[in-house]
Amino acid sequence: MIRVVIADDEAMIRAGLRMLLDHQPDIEVVGEAADGVQARDEVRRTSPDVVLMDVRMPRADGIEAARHILAESEARVVILTTFDEDEAVRQALKAGVSGFLLKVAPPEQLVHAVRTVAAGQALLDPAVTLRVIESYAAAPAADPRAEARLKALTEREVDVLRLVARGRSNAEIAADLYLGEATVKTYISRMLLKLDLRDRVQAVAFAYESGLIRPGTP
Repeated sequence: MIRVVIADDEAMIRAGLRMLLDHQPDIEVVGEAADGVQARDEVRRTSPDVVLMDVRMPRADGIEAARHILAESEARVVILTTFDEDEAVRQALKAGVSGFLLKVAPPEQLVHAVRTVAAGQALLDPAVTLRVIESYAAAPAADPRAEARLKALTEREVDVLRLVARGRSNAEIAADLYLGEATVKTYISRMLLKLDLRDRVQAVAFAYESGLIRPGTP
């Protein structure tokens, strides 16, 4: 069973998410929270696999709560967001969340998101993530610390990172580089390990932050 905590300050939203997820044979909602402080407490109490986290909540917002949860537990966080929260999503990206989901997303997308993140993958929703990453990454210069970390990668690992940052799937990366999918997975695992990154979401952010990819370049 995939154990889930729902954190949102609106009781109706929590109830709707619980109803949807509890109807899935492989998902169990083990806790709810109305603010960021409660979210941290529920994660400590229930040890969930996934936390669905609203951004705007009282006492501690979703970004602050996500930072603490990711530092204190093995839970993976999916941020529930709207189209007008780019800055909050940028901060969540830095914190190491595993994905973003629009609050207006269809129910089946929510269920897919929970399963995807619980399986150790990142949720790179083009409607949110890449748009936000390009906005976040449009800094005048690359972070020199991130640039230095790139030197730990082999040339092929850099190629893979560049394609991950472009939103390519493993199958597309394999086709672009004339590799097998299993080989691509190995390269991605090594790249994440060398850069001390949690998942593909952080890898995309790092690629922009380091200057490997710049918004608008082919």
